[in-house]
Amino acid sequence: MDWTKKVSRLMPNWKREAEVRNLVAGYKVHGNAFSTSTRRVLAVLLEKGLSYESITVDLQSGEHKTESFLSLNPFGQVPVFVDGNIKLHESRAITQYIAYVHSARGTQLLYLQSHETMAILTVWMEIEAHQFDPFASKLTWEQAIKPIYGLETDQEVVKENEAHLEKVLDVYEKRLGKYRFLACNTFTLADLHHLPNIQYLLGTPTKRLFEDRPKVRKWVGEITGREAWKMVCDHEKYWFGKQMK
Repeated sequence: MDWTKKVSRLMPNWKREAEVRNLVAGYKVHGNAFSTSTRRVLAVLLEKGLSYESITVDLQSGEHKTESFLSLNPFGQVPVFVDGNIKLHESRAITQYIAYVHSARGTQLLYLQSHETMAILTVWMEIEAHQFDPFASKLTWEQAIKPIYGLETDQEVVKENEAHLEKVLDVYEKRLGKYRFLACNTFTLADLHHLPNIQYLLGTPTKRLFEDRPKVRKWVGEITGREAWKMVCDHEKYWFGKQMK
């Protein structure tokens, strides 16, 4: 039997079990409301309309480096996603797990109609992780996160990373001239993964890099305007309000 048929026959069983676990107890997310990686996971949960319990990890006090947290993620990073006996870290791996397990529910975030569409989606998720995120994350850290901790923004680092990000966004501008979203004409994980850093950067001078490119500007407006993302940004209700009393 072809291996793809074997996999397709096995997958529904554990997918159904995961659905049942979520309906009974929900998922647990160990993270921080202001962490870009945590927000990435919340965005998928809310796009899918799934229940979850949020468990705040105090990054400022170094809780993520304590023995108890390292037992969840030996690399000492948030978030950690718990689904019964399954414990996952790395936000992009978590989003793909959720999107696949709940592929028939809520927003369809995958693009798996064929081997070709799957490959295209994977390419654009990789582009976000390896071309966009390195520069966007540094800009977010320098301009949005450092001030929270009373640290001074290094304008030389900002200048250097903006120059790199501009080149990436030039590629996006061309791509978005052909498609409504990055992987295809529908919203997928490839777009969603960008949201946390973009949201922070829209509150900084780097916002102009998105606004100066018409097609990128339209794309940014559309993805940040999604109802699920607005919910992610409502920390009081959708993070702190999801904690066990």
